[in-house]
Amino acid sequence: MIEQILGKSNTHSLKLFSKDEVDWLEKRVFQRQTKKGKEYAVKCIVREKDIKLTPEEVVRQLYTHRLIEEYGYPISRLAFEFPVFFGRETKRADIVVRDKDDLNVPYIIVETKKPNAKDGREQLKSFTSIVYGNHFTTRE
Repeated sequence: MIEQILGKSNTHSLKLFSKDEVDWLEKRVFQRQTKKGKEYAVKCIVREKDIKLTPEEVVRQLYTHRLIEEYGYPISRLAFEFPVFFGRETKRADIVVRDKDDLNVPYIIVETKKPNAKDGREQLKSFTSIVYGNHFTTRE
C-alpha cells in the first residue's frame, strides 16, 4: 500500500528508514471510504485518531515511530503541528519533541516532507533561527 500512496517511482526515497520500519507502517495502513472516494488511512500514534495517509504523513509516521522506538521519547512529549512563535507570526512544526520539564517548549523540531521534496529548507532554517539566532547548518 505504501507504493500506491507514494507512487512506485518514489518508494526508493524511503531509504532513510529500515525495511522493518516501513513494514511496521504498512501493517497499520487501511483503506476507508470517504465522500470523495476510497483513501488510505492510518491510526496516528500521537493524535490517536484515523488520518488520511499522504506521502508527507508516511514520513511523519515513520519518523515518529523512530523517535519512540529507537530514541526512547515517550508519546506524551510528542506533538504534531506544534505552534512555534516568530514575534507576531506563528508557524506550525510537523513534529516537536517537547521539553521534559516544560511541555510548552520545543526540545527538538522535525520538519517532514514527502519523499524527494526539494522545498522545506527555508522553513526549517526559520525554525532554527529561533533557537540559534540565525546560526545554522543544513546538510544535503
